[in-house]
Amino acid sequence: LSHPEHYGGLVFTSPRALEAIKICLQENSKNEVVSPFSTHVSVIVNLNCPHGFQCLSLLLLVTVEEIGLAPQGEKSGNAEKLAEYICSREKPNSSPLLFPCGALKREVLPTVLREKGIPLESLTVYQTSQHADLQESLSSYFSQQGIPASIVFFSPSGVKFCLQHIQKLLGDFINHVKFAAIGPTTAEAMEAAGISVSCTAESPTPQDLAAGIQKALHIQNC
Repeated sequence: LSHPEHYGGLVFTSPRALEAIKICLQENSKNEVVSPFSTHVSVIVNLNCPHGFQCLSLLLLVTVEEIGLAPQGEKSGNAEKLAEYICSREKPNSSPLLFPCGALKREVLPTVLREKGIPLESLTVYQTSQHADLQESLSSYFSQQGIPASIVFFSPSGVKFCLQHIQKLLGDFINHVKFAAIGPTTAEAMEAAGISVSCTAESPTPQDLAAGIQKALHIQNC
């Protein structure tokens, strides 16, 4: 960030990456760092979030504006569409784009841009880890509420950290539970882990997710 002249822009895909950037921007250097980036920033809105689904899009946009950046490409919605957007405006072999990201990032964006000759420098700025109380919380839920009719995953990392515990808790009842995914990326992660996906939300909204689950449960009861 102290050498903005080396980059053609910033690419953000998560609020956590933006928080890392905010931490780096000391007050005495904020304007010096932000100004060169302010006219050239690509922002992808990750809608695969559990709390109202639109929360991360709002948080991304608010945080970008807080640190003095003007977002572009914020309606992309996923890595594939963001890659299309960037490719439509960037020239091959131009200055690299800086991509602050998490350790569990998908390779779609870097791969597509690399194939198109658009340089992207990925920089890992945060780690996604399992919550210390996750197993205890899941066990408590199952002991109090019993076997749920459906289970929803909101991210590939949710599959990674939760699925093994859920499988143990469900035991032989696992085939009686409908598994839902908030989007195609999460559905792919579930299928790769050996889980049959009963439904994937048509779009990452509460309404579409609820409709998908309702339909899956209705088919089961017919």
